[in-house]
Amino acid sequence: MDILHNPYRGVGLSVDALADIPFPSTDAQAPLALLTRCPHAAETPLVDALELAAECGVASIYLKDERGRMGLGSFKALGAAYVIARDAAEGKARGQTYVTASAGNHGLSVAAGAAAFGARAVIYIAETVPESFAERLRAMGADVVRSGADYEASMAAAMAAADAQSAVLLSDSSWAGYTDRPYRVMEGYLALMAEVFTQMETAPTHLFLQAGVGGLAGAAAAIARSVWGDQTRMIVVEPEAAPALIASIKAGAPVETSGPVSAMGRLDCKVPSLIALKGLARDADDFVTLSEAEGNDGAAKAETFGFATTPSGGAGLSALLASEPYRAALGLKGTSRVLCILSEGPEG
Repeated sequence: MDILHNPYRGVGLSVDALADIPFPSTDAQAPLALLTRCPHAAETPLVDALELAAECGVASIYLKDERGRMGLGSFKALGAAYVIARDAAEGKARGQTYVTASAGNHGLSVAAGAAAFGARAVIYIAETVPESFAERLRAMGADVVRSGADYEASMAAAMAAADAQSAVLLSDSSWAGYTDRPYRVMEGYLALMAEVFTQMETAPTHLFLQAGVGGLAGAAAAIARSVWGDQTRMIVVEPEAAPALIASIKAGAPVETSGPVSAMGRLDCKVPSLIALKGLARDADDFVTLSEAEGNDGAAKAETFGFATTPSGGAGLSALLASEPYRAALGLKGTSRVLCILSEGPEG
């Protein structure tokens, strides 16, 4: 585990590459209002994991369990589908083609949103994505195209296809000149944190947030900071094979990283979302990376306690489980109250 204390905490990165990039939204009421109209929407549980807390030597561990979110099995159900629902409310979704790249659950959300509102979904996936995931997408009515060796290559193919077909590119990442839709995708994720605020009586002392391009982490940190202030230490967790956020913080500017394919496949993204990076540079206290062994071991241990997930879905919890040698560095004590997000089910 590599740990970096964020030197930009409370200030953020002042670099030209982020000058025109917005900070993440903190308007949870917008997605909550649309969720009330969705027949599949239901609050996900916050679990008080007493045995895990004893195992980790902290006062409490709360797990926001997104594994059953809207029947799609992950928090991503709140993102792209929310954007398409917004389009539908404006009469823009029916008959539209939405194109994206996905390393996992974002594609399911695009497919579900398109199916719900009479649109078409085309999902580009890399060669490394399991065929079982492609089959899930097809079963939801999406067209699936394999392209490239990694997420970044499939994203480039999706961008080119959207442009050639005059289709709507619906990415969960953001870059210069492309911020509006990923900003709204991240806004959709705020619904899960709005639920947490009503489910927890006291702010946690620590919040572990797994990150790929950083959408969930950036959204959750932004709204948590606005509600809990400095009461909560926020720790962003990435695979050491895909350290896009921590590397950018170290460099003081957005950077593209490289590395082997990670078993934390949903987090295996080598380039940060600029909206997420801008927000996390301001809001996160620490950035940590997990080895493949730490990610796999954490998911295996979570399952023994009854919380089956993938190495991606349990990466925040895995960082906590692997933190014994680093407790002082992360401010963890016997009195700590920790919040983690189980972001997807075991089938991913």
